[in-house]
Amino acid sequence: MTEAGNGQELDKAKAFFERARQFAERKNFDYAINMYLDGLKYAPDALEEGHLPLCELALKRQGEGGKKPSMMDKMKRHGGKTPIERMLNAEYLFARDPEHTPYAEEMLRAAVAGEYRRTAGWLANLIFQTNNAAAKPSALTYILLKDSYRALGQFDKALAACQRASVLRPDDKDLADEFKNLSAELTMARGQYDTAADFRGSIKNREEQEKLHAQAGVIKTVDYRLKAVNDARTKLAANPDIPKNIYDLAEALSDMGTNEAENEAIEVLENAYKARSDFSFRQRAGLLRIKQLRRKLRQARNIVETDPNNEKAKTILGQLTAHLDKTELEHYRLCMVNYPTDLKAKYEYAVRLVRSKRYDEAIPLFQEAQKDPRRKIGSMNQIGVCFFLKGWFADAIDVLERAIEAYQIKDDGTGKELRYNLARAHEEKGDAETALDIYRRIAQADFSYKDVSRRVDRLRKTPDS
Repeated sequence: MTEAGNGQELDKAKAFFERARQFAERKNFDYAINMYLDGLKYAPDALEEGHLPLCELALKRQGEGGKKPSMMDKMKRHGGKTPIERMLNAEYLFARDPEHTPYAEEMLRAAVAGEYRRTAGWLANLIFQTNNAAAKPSALTYILLKDSYRALGQFDKALAACQRASVLRPDDKDLADEFKNLSAELTMARGQYDTAADFRGSIKNREEQEKLHAQAGVIKTVDYRLKAVNDARTKLAANPDIPKNIYDLAEALSDMGTNEAENEAIEVLENAYKARSDFSFRQRAGLLRIKQLRRKLRQARNIVETDPNNEKAKTILGQLTAHLDKTELEHYRLCMVNYPTDLKAKYEYAVRLVRSKRYDEAIPLFQEAQKDPRRKIGSMNQIGVCFFLKGWFADAIDVLERAIEAYQIKDDGTGKELRYNLARAHEEKGDAETALDIYRRIAQADFSYKDVSRRVDRLRKTPDS
């Protein structure tokens, strides 16, 4: 299939669109919907010729009392193997129930994944307007819009969606950080991304700009960093009761990249926590400790890789690894205790519990974290891993199969990890034939993924496989 594409494919699509228009005029709406969708198979990014008139048709059909999709329709049109299949399945349902925003959201996800740029932009704008007008706007919808606009290179709209999500989730630190990142990307994007020749060109330009931005951050002069610290100190001294001034000083100190400055940043935040009993300061201090330990760990690992026989460096590396694991475990435990409804904190704490082999404590937390759509698949994967490590192979298989069914994408990192873990569970359960089949399919997509090639070779040599 093509996008709005080459002339021959678009001509085929227009023939279907014309037949759809004729059926719509005779109020044969259901047949017209099918004709539009058949045409969009040839030209999935045909916005004016296909998607817009189909949307108008859906509203007319609704006004004439057209029935909503049946349960059988929903089951038959759920998901799909490719972006275009997922988009058209969702559009079929949306055409029969144009007030059900989740169908439009699924169309948007698929349009972004398929790089149908014009269609994705139209859908994002439509969903944005709908969510803005809702009695209870959805933060998750704004987050979807933020990610979609960002993928499209429309950073001004991504920033607007992020801002609205932040209003609904004022305590979400991830959104606050995302807002800063998007502001920086918007500054870089002004006057450039909008002139990209196509979707892929826009993404390529964005990646190049991000690389330049990262390089610019690395080469900041010491004088610049010192000035930022001094400015932050001055602001804090003038207005010591403003939390932002405390955070800004801690961040400026952290940017110095030295142990002394980082330790001072942590001390500033801890003192603010003691004075105000506001856990957000301790939370930020904990993140700085983790950042500091990870930097030290990278340095130690580089020494060991350069000099594998350096026993002292190996000892230090082991000590730092254990210290980081302990620090992260305690940090996320405190986050979970202080923010008991924060599903991200529960997820992160559960991940650290798994590292400590405390599987029975981790599993219930992952089960709760599944309620967060952003962490549903990751949580299911981790539950499967926990069951596997406990020796509950049949249970691991059940959970991982449900996760794969829900995720559907096979060849990205998450899809491969889910299938690899499923194969491991089948292998340990004694079902070598099923395990081999899954390993083979992973190898066909990514031969170098983990140790799948070695496992395929070994299982093929096993007589029963």
